[in-house]
Formats: sequence, C-alpha cells, structure tokens
Amino acid sequence: MRDGVRLGVDVGRARIGVARCDPSAMLAVPVETVPRAPEGSDADIRRILELAEEFDAVEIVVGHPLSLSGQATPSTDDAVAFARRLVGTGPAVRLVDERMSTVTAQQALRASGKRAKQQRSIIDQAAAVIILQHAIDAERASGRPPGQSLGIDEGPAPL
Repeated sequence: MRDGVRLGVDVGRARIGVARCDPSAMLAVPVETVPRAPEGSDADIRRILELAEEFDAVEIVVGHPLSLSGQATPSTDDAVAFARRLVGTGPAVRLVDERMSTVTAQQALRASGKRAKQQRSIIDQAAAVIILQHAIDAERASGRPPGQSLGIDEGPAPL
C-alpha cells in the first residue's frame, strides 16, 4: 500500500464533494463542498489544487460515474473532462469507478437521521468519502493502485 494523503473528488454539475485520507491511507473523511465554477472559469480546479497542496496530497482520486451497465453517460464525460483539467497541475490523478456512491451516501445520511433537505449541503462530501474509501480499500486488498491513471496525453483506459 502506498503511503500518502489522497483527495477524493465527487464531481457534480452544481457542486464538487471533496474528501481526504490520512497519510497512512486508512480512513477517508469529508473536507468540503466546492461550488462548481461556471463555464470558462477555473475557480473549482484552483480550489481542489489548493486543498491538495494544503493536505500535501500525493494523488487526486476522481469518481468515474458510469451507468450500472458500465456505459458512459453525460455525467461520465463531465467527470472525465474535469479530471483531465487537473492532470499536470498538481498530484497524480486517477479515475475510480463510483457507481452507486451517491445512492450509498444518501442511504447512510438517511440512516443517521438526516432529512433530505439537510443532506443537500453534505451529500457530495459523503459521496467523495465513499469514493476515496473504496479506492484505498481496493488498493490495500489488491496491492495495486485502483482505477486508471490519467497522464498528460492519455485518456481513460478501457475498463
């Protein structure tokens, strides 16, 4: 298992949930919800990179939202485009399957007594925690980095 803080990122159309893990990559915790910047602005990218620097992150794990059948959707294209904007600007970037992360986060928040209206402000962070925890657990179990690495000139590899 590689040591180092990782950021988990759940890209949404309006908000971006951010989580981080400890330096020994054991436990993911929520950090904040970043507002999605309007087209042509990179305020959201800058904030993610500020957080990566603040926590001395070695990697940014971006949720890769595929359909349940594994096919790409408009959300998939949006998340991949966002991840590509991060490549080469800071730590390494990986795409990790995030199917059902938001649903799982909603169920967990509901089980903890949060009403739907209360969930709105933290659901994206909770989804980012689930994405990141899944990634670090998968790496611990397999001994290999999870998902797929995005390099400067490469797109996502076939799943």
